[in-house]
Amino acid sequence: MAEPIAALAILVDAVVGWPPSLYARIGHPVGGFARVIGWVEVRWNTPARSSAARRFAGVVTLALVVAIAAGIAGTATLVARQTLGSAAWIAIGLMAAPGVAVRSLYDHVVPVARALRENDIEAARSQVAMIVGRDVASLDEAGVARAAIESLAESVCDGVVAPLFWLLVAGLPGLWAYKAINTADSLIGHREDRWRAFGWAAARTDDVANLIPARMSGVLLCIAGAGGWRTMLRDAANHASPNAGWPEAAMAGALGMKLAGPIAYDGVRVAKPYIGDGRADATAADLYAALRIYRRACVLLLLIAGGIAWAH
Repeated sequence: MAEPIAALAILVDAVVGWPPSLYARIGHPVGGFARVIGWVEVRWNTPARSSAARRFAGVVTLALVVAIAAGIAGTATLVARQTLGSAAWIAIGLMAAPGVAVRSLYDHVVPVARALRENDIEAARSQVAMIVGRDVASLDEAGVARAAIESLAESVCDGVVAPLFWLLVAGLPGLWAYKAINTADSLIGHREDRWRAFGWAAARTDDVANLIPARMSGVLLCIAGAGGWRTMLRDAANHASPNAGWPEAAMAGALGMKLAGPIAYDGVRVAKPYIGDGRADATAADLYAALRIYRRACVLLLLIAGGIAWAH
């Protein structure tokens, strides 16, 4: 992809994002994927079906939503190139921007840091509950800060690096196919009895799609944070996910902190290993430091995308 489509997508999303007024009027493309998945899941993922039938239904569901996403994006790319000629890259970059969560991720984490800085633990818990799946009612300041830092680090991959990676590899269809896969994983790729068979394809495909981007994200965070290499290489495997541990361990090392560890989901405490060997008493200052690393990582991505376009 010779045109600076990826660089334009990063810039547009960072500056404009997906305005709340636009979201209120038409929603977001990812919401469309979620509705398709939800509609199919209610009809095909029923207890009366065997595990094998539900797994097959999950494969078909994933194929359907990916085909829709890639088909629409491919058609839009073709129309842009045929109607706009050499200026088509601008339209494609604008269509790619909603698939990159540079601004959205930042805007979701900043309120957590602000609430912690103002010593408003209830507001901090409320804000962090919007971006994590764990129980937050009993989290203290350190627990809230660590949860936000972990979510920020992990989301560098699936929210920013992976969409851009697939945009560069397979164009606009690649980006939106990835977003469809990632959305399916977040909705149905769980280990609970209801989802285990039906969401198997979504979870495994998401693991494969993030395999390279996750490691790239870890390297990016180590560069942006001027450290963390040893922790990343040593502790990435401590995470249950084959991919999420890379950016999380990189962030832990860059901050000199201990992340992850025991956690509660739906009232059940899960003994997870720690990532990193630093202090665990995270504060608002640490969360702001993580946000600074994140901003530098996004600037590096912009420079890399622009450099690739320039080199071509």
